Amino acid sequence: MIRMRARTRFGYALGGIASGTYGTVPGLILMPYLTDLLGVEAAIAGLIVFIPKAWDFFLNPIAGRVSDRSPRPDRRRPFLLRAGVILALTFAAMFFGPSAPPVAGALWALALFVASATAYAFFQVPYLALSAEITDDYGERTRLVTWRVIVFTLAILVSGAAAPALVEAAGGLAGYRIMAGAMSALILVGTVGVWWGTRGAARVRSEPAGGRLRTQLAAVLGNPDARLLVIPFVLQAIAMGMVLSGVIYVARHVFGDASLATTCFVCFVAPAILLTPVWAAIGRRLGKRNGFAAATVVQITGFIGLFAAAGMGQGVLLAAAAVVGVGYAGGQLFPLAMLPDIAADDAKRSGLNRIGMIAGVWSGFELLGYALGPALLGATMSIGGYVASTQIDLPQTDAAKAAIVIGVSLAPALLCAVSLVPLSRYTLDTRLRREALTTRPESV
Repeated sequence: MIRMRARTRFGYALGGIASGTYGTVPGLILMPYLTDLLGVEAAIAGLIVFIPKAWDFFLNPIAGRVSDRSPRPDRRRPFLLRAGVILALTFAAMFFGPSAPPVAGALWALALFVASATAYAFFQVPYLALSAEITDDYGERTRLVTWRVIVFTLAILVSGAAAPALVEAAGGLAGYRIMAGAMSALILVGTVGVWWGTRGAARVRSEPAGGRLRTQLAAVLGNPDARLLVIPFVLQAIAMGMVLSGVIYVARHVFGDASLATTCFVCFVAPAILLTPVWAAIGRRLGKRNGFAAATVVQITGFIGLFAAAGMGQGVLLAAAAVVGVGYAGGQLFPLAMLPDIAADDAKRSGLNRIGMIAGVWSGFELLGYALGPALLGATMSIGGYVASTQIDLPQTDAAKAAIVIGVSLAPALLCAVSLVPLSRYTLDTRLRREALTTRPESV
């Protein structure tokens, strides 16, 4: 076992600033930007959010393959710096395009979102793969990811709370552009932080990256452990994508107070920052798979509370958001701690380095899930009769408001409940935990 230095663990965690900011803000801000400022119809806006992330679904395995084959001793780190800088620039440019007519603004946003999604693939996939290469210990991976999830969740809190606040404070197009500049700066901080902080980190895997792309991809997709973990994670990503993109609509149209979106977001994320170490302790006692299942049940409880909040007031809304946040912390921690387990186990059994490929497939499905969330919410809102307009405060019908509520509560709850079925069949964690308990109990 290679036990990491605290500097390496913290440096790795800093990458969560970039991935947390970029992973949150487009899903939270882009649909309202398109529907309520540019006047793009809700279903089309949802499709615009979906297309770039669907593109990453196909691109991410290639990004992983490219980083697997890097001849450099620090294999993944150069990708983090180059792609992170491009990501920051293209994200900011997304909100500096034409605002009229709606089709021109929509096409600009789509083009820049595709560009930023491409850069994100070459940042996020090597970043995830790095976690399987700098430690070979079952328990150490959980500690590594615990710090990452704390920083990642803090980035979600800061960006998710600040982005709507900046938009509302400045108002109109200027608000979105100020927000874009601030979020781009956060992405740059995370990029430089992870690149600098992981310098000199030991590599514990040295397998060659052999085989053709199609052969390697087929081997990864044929891995039953990978499938049984990816399916529940994707279903939960769809659920969270619906909630993240719907919170502004809930605040603005259901409760009539746009500023409530920021408060709701803080209540959602803050418990996750505080309770991630608690989930890590639960994982040491119950195992990662059982911890993931417990976190999923907590999320379902919170989603049901969000549905009840529509008729019971803001207090219930904020309390339910906090419960979702508690479950979300575990829902992030455990899958990300199980991913390097799968990658390292595959490398050990196959003798080949497919770590980047596995991380790419994982990240691609994750982004597809988060992209399907806004698209599914947009379709739900359209069915309910939501009217897109350049007038932000245009009144919506009761049916449209009901569609918004269902889209952020009952639909996500159902997706999470279904995710428990494949998760119950995941067995790799049981074997690895048994091996870790046998060889080094304190590391679990």
